[in-house]
Amino acid sequence: MADAIVAGVTGRPVRQRVADWAAGRAAATGRDLVLVSVVGGAVGAVGEDEVLQRALDDAQALADGEIARLQSADLDVRTVVSHGNPTEVLIEQSADAALLVIGSDLGGEGHVRRGPHGRRIVAGAHCTVIVVPDLDLSDRRGVVVGVDGSDVSQRALEFAAAEAAASGDALTAVSAWIPVSAGADYAMGGSVSFYPDLYLTDLQAQTERSLDELLADVRRTHPDLRIETHVAEGDPGSVINEVAATARLAVVGTHSRTGLARLLLGSVSEHVLAELVTITAVVR
Repeated sequence: MADAIVAGVTGRPVRQRVADWAAGRAAATGRDLVLVSVVGGAVGAVGEDEVLQRALDDAQALADGEIARLQSADLDVRTVVSHGNPTEVLIEQSADAALLVIGSDLGGEGHVRRGPHGRRIVAGAHCTVIVVPDLDLSDRRGVVVGVDGSDVSQRALEFAAAEAAASGDALTAVSAWIPVSAGADYAMGGSVSFYPDLYLTDLQAQTERSLDELLADVRRTHPDLRIETHVAEGDPGSVINEVAATARLAVVGTHSRTGLARLLLGSVSEHVLAELVTITAVVR
């Protein structure tokens, strides 16, 4: 299963969007597709063996149904069905994967219901994770990437550029700047009102220059790629989500972590995933 595209399959309707995205990527790259379905909740109660076996049979039928629905003779698809902690199983499956694709817990009538599992999987995964919301994005175009000058954001930029070049989309590189807040909570809307215009103008100009420099290698590598930039004052996660709201894909970076810190994401990727306005790739 080394370098396969691994997709988590659940009973939620979003599984079809997850399987479709993963299958499309597997077909485009010539990689195998592995559909993983995990039955959780086993605690060893009396009579649980029969219940667990039925659940495993249902999970296998669900995965087999997705294989039948995809119906691609050019696609090598396998299934992994097991019981255990779904978060831990998917993190383990990501160890040798090229990409891990999971669905979001987007749901409900016009509102968002979210649990911690998806973000824990993203935080602990060993590879880039694609998070797919249960939204129709068929009319979306463009790839948006958050850039802050860090090594991981450079990897996110490279990933996003390759995605945009392969699909013929434009790439929009986003950077945000925040003025000195004098103790105010900028994320909650707090700010001071005595900023000199020259100070704000210079912050904008510096960020624009830095972003342009960071894009130099991408322009050389992808000379035909249409690249746009968006630099704005504000919380980086909010700025990325605003621009990505009409895009087909958003890309952000997150630092690799070990131990208990793997349960945490960086503030920007956490913010982007909390709103999840489009399919989002989280790159290490």
